[in-house]
Amino acid sequence: MSLVTRVDLPGVRKHSEGKVRAMFDLGRELLIVTTDRISAFDVVLPDGIPRKGEVLNRLSEFWFGFLGVRNHLITTDVSKMPPSLRSHAALLRGRSMLVKRADMVPIECVARGYLIGSGWKDYQATGAVCGITLPKGLKLADRLPEPIFTPATKETSGHDINISFDEMVRRVGKEVATQLRDLTLQVYVKAAAYAQERGVILADTKLEFGLCDGQITLVDEVLTPDSSRFWPRDAWKPGENPPSFDKQFVRDYLESIRWGKTPPAPKLPPEVVDKTSRKYLEAYRLLTGRAL
Repeated sequence: MSLVTRVDLPGVRKHSEGKVRAMFDLGRELLIVTTDRISAFDVVLPDGIPRKGEVLNRLSEFWFGFLGVRNHLITTDVSKMPPSLRSHAALLRGRSMLVKRADMVPIECVARGYLIGSGWKDYQATGAVCGITLPKGLKLADRLPEPIFTPATKETSGHDINISFDEMVRRVGKEVATQLRDLTLQVYVKAAAYAQERGVILADTKLEFGLCDGQITLVDEVLTPDSSRFWPRDAWKPGENPPSFDKQFVRDYLESIRWGKTPPAPKLPPEVVDKTSRKYLEAYRLLTGRAL
């Protein structure tokens, strides 16, 4: 199967282009197309990962249906999309979704159930994560006493910046901040319980919300290996960094060759590309119960 690393649809206006997704303007609706591009350390790599775009798109579709939360998805069925898109069906099938346009809330909504990543760094430095004081003596990858909500800013370049809930309130107002916190934790708890039954730990996840017709709506990708940390349940051990179903294998390779983390990024060896593709596909199979 050929890689899709760039998407142009003649006759359809491109709205924006992210590291992985391209968005097209259809008036009141948007078309999101997920490519096979992969980024690491905020740099898009020259190599795509076979079938990655399909995994992200179809896994988001699965979670939108499972969660029972108001979301922006209209359809992933190209035959039900506007006629202007149907001539591109071969490209769009499996990696695109037609969605409602939303006014985005400028906050990354993060739920954490385990102590890892930037949360672990914050805890080591302050004993807290985003202003939330945690028990003393926790280890790397420890399960938290209860899931916590740790919002972050949405940066156009570089890493998002963790902020406190009070700072989020100052930025978006108490009512919106409270609704987003409660909804984020609701999604995390439901998804984590389901994943646990499938032999997978959902360590943390990042969600995005917008306003559709004045109502808070879950948007963008949902609970994918690009937006979440998924660990094999039987490989988790507090004090150690568990293997994960995401691009960590790519990051580890880039660290091993001492790349400076600035463009241009190096090419990936075929074995790294292949193993990463298999990790994404395995995540999809475990979480949905179906092979892609």
